[in-house]
Amino acid sequence: MRAPEKLLLRLEWRVVRRLDGRLQGGHRTVHRGAGTDFAGLRAYVEGDDARHIDWNVTARLNEPHLRQFNEDREMTVWLVLDRSASMAAGRPGRGKHEVLAELALVLARLFCRGGNRVGALLFDTGVLRVVPPGTERRHVLRIGAELDRTAAANSGQTTDLAAMLDAVARLARRRSLIVVVSDFIGDGDWEHSLLRLARRHEVVALRIADTTDDELPEAGLIVVEDAETGEQLIVDSGDPLFRVRFRAAVDAREARLTDGMREAGVPVHRIDTDRDLAESLVEVVARTRDRRA
Repeated sequence: MRAPEKLLLRLEWRVVRRLDGRLQGGHRTVHRGAGTDFAGLRAYVEGDDARHIDWNVTARLNEPHLRQFNEDREMTVWLVLDRSASMAAGRPGRGKHEVLAELALVLARLFCRGGNRVGALLFDTGVLRVVPPGTERRHVLRIGAELDRTAAANSGQTTDLAAMLDAVARLARRRSLIVVVSDFIGDGDWEHSLLRLARRHEVVALRIADTTDDELPEAGLIVVEDAETGEQLIVDSGDPLFRVRFRAAVDAREARLTDGMREAGVPVHRIDTDRDLAESLVEVVARTRDRRA
């Protein structure tokens, strides 16, 4: 049995069954209304909703006509998956890469079971891989196979969050649910890209975090390496001034992330690598429902 299938089987037993039916409530899409697909025109009859009259056609034919729509309760979901070098942090077997893979398979399986189409963008530093939207379990396994591939990271580059967001904006032509899964550690002016994306789509950010992201152990002289650029420095982890500067940098990164998400109206949920994935997702669902209430 291939690795993606073994992982999916384990996740279906441990996580998917506990979450099935809890993500979307009674509607399969958060976009309620008459529908989004134009189906055609027909003559108006007494009792029809006058708000759907097509006045241009009515004027040409000198007879009232209604615009008809096919109701669209399904949605397209795009998973934007950060596979950059900084996502390799964490303890062996439970680093951010592993949690991202589990999270992507669980979400893809749950949304596909709801009848929705799920696509994925895997963004290795400088390399974009796309899995077009699809349904059914074998499509989830295709996403898993892409996750299982190891793309060579381009050293000297940091995660370009703006490029990730701009890429999905080009691919998602219809209004979609965009789920961005990343540690959001990177450079660039990503806030404007997020604003543009959120104007057209519903966007949710799942931030995968590890204790190594924002805690510095007191271990004397240590070698600190930038996971994305490969740059190494020898630092004194017990130096009070260095610890203050490290804390300030972490706080500044947190503040920028919070402010950028708030301005775009995008909810951001933290997924810690040392927590049970099902429990984390249950909390995400609860917070999402509270936000919409």
